[in-house]
Amino acid sequence: MTRMVEPNQQNQGVLDSLVEGQRIPFGGNRWSAVSAQLAQDFHSGDSLVVVQDRGDLLHIPASVAEIANTAVTNAQLAFAQLAAIEGNQISKFFDSFATNLENEEIFHQIKIANDIDVESAIQRGRSTTRLHINEKMRLDMVAALHMWRDLPDTSSAGVETVTHDSWTVEVHKAPLGVVGFVFEGRPNVFADATGVLRSGNTVVFRIGSDALNTARAIMEFALVPALHENDLPLGCVQLVDSPERSAGYALFSHAALSLAVARGSGEAVAQLGAVARQSGIPVSLHGTGGAWSLVGQTADAQDLAHVISHSLERKVCNTLNVCCVPLDRHDLLLSVLNGAVLAAKARQAKLIVHAAGPFSSQVLREMYSSTFLFDLVEHEDDDVLATEWEWDNHPEFTLRLVSDLDEAIELFNTYSPHFVLSVISTNQAEVDHAYKSTESPFFGNGFTRWVDGQYALKRPELGLSNWQNGRLFARGGILSGDGVFTTRYVMTQSDPQQHR
Repeated sequence: MTRMVEPNQQNQGVLDSLVEGQRIPFGGNRWSAVSAQLAQDFHSGDSLVVVQDRGDLLHIPASVAEIANTAVTNAQLAFAQLAAIEGNQISKFFDSFATNLENEEIFHQIKIANDIDVESAIQRGRSTTRLHINEKMRLDMVAALHMWRDLPDTSSAGVETVTHDSWTVEVHKAPLGVVGFVFEGRPNVFADATGVLRSGNTVVFRIGSDALNTARAIMEFALVPALHENDLPLGCVQLVDSPERSAGYALFSHAALSLAVARGSGEAVAQLGAVARQSGIPVSLHGTGGAWSLVGQTADAQDLAHVISHSLERKVCNTLNVCCVPLDRHDLLLSVLNGAVLAAKARQAKLIVHAAGPFSSQVLREMYSSTFLFDLVEHEDDDVLATEWEWDNHPEFTLRLVSDLDEAIELFNTYSPHFVLSVISTNQAEVDHAYKSTESPFFGNGFTRWVDGQYALKRPELGLSNWQNGRLFARGGILSGDGVFTTRYVMTQSDPQQHR
């Protein structure tokens, strides 16, 4: 007879140390070995998160876990308090936050902190493109907050009523809870993500160490005073004040989170998403980007050049990354390259073109002889189509010559992150065929940079999601603050004899 071992007896305990080389199981039948550094750093009270689909061993020191736990607990308490707050108080908070950012004395304090972050990032060789708060970013933040101010309160909006003979069921939108938000050095996200208050939610931020001083200043001089002024609980918006990367792991593994949102580089976002998923927390990930343009046989050459140029003006997730051009339309190829060169010239920069596939570089060399208006990088196979180019100043994209639109569609479905697709053609049948044959939440017939919640839908966005891991359930690819909700059902009975 086999003896069954009761749980929580002799086969369980608390992990208070690690040994170099110790095998940690993951994924059911695999293991990862503890490194010497991890064994040295791990102490009693710390936590170890094992990413089950990758085998990553993530160390969370007890002190960092406590910082995250305090922030989430405060936000959880504030969420309950928000139920009694009038919608106009939320509107006034957004107005006060915007007014504080417009105030020159307040903004000067934020700018001092931001200058320190920028200088530190430069010394460490880090990108400062999205870290630096210039006047445009400031105005965009103010505009976003004004959008939230002017949106109607949707925290308990009625959606549908189902009527029966002597009773009804009403379907209501309801706030979701505490939203955990991890993002890299992008101070402007503060204005976007506080939008979850619009629908009655609270938010906990964890910002990358590059922008932590800036985040502290925004909280101290602009955001917290706006909460005070409008009698909102301070727990509504919490900052996990730690430069440690493990703070993100601690936040995204916290059981009290209702939604985990991550924005940043693809690898870091994928890891954070895995931590949240295996902790039972719904996720919204915004990491892998890069737009594709498929040029149809009937594209207008002059219009095409403009579309390409405006799709390469700066590097963000909706920037053109791959362009497929018909092999037999050299004039269209020339328009694509002219548009790309124009975008580079506008930045006083050099264009970098990655030629993929068997014919692309050969055709380019025949067209340009030995004089190129760009730096050409040749790739023999198509694997490079899956690479998202990260650039600060010099525009960079991949060019692939294709036999027809169907080959371009097949390449998109195989190598792209299933994100932004533009089909440039004057033939509507070509556009319709591509729409039906591809997987992407964002589809258009022009420039790719239209994909932005604030620009396209007049709503500040928390982030953009692709379909790289399948279509999104019950929501669109643009996550906005007023889109963070759950559903409640209210029954009203008029006949006390009602029964089943």
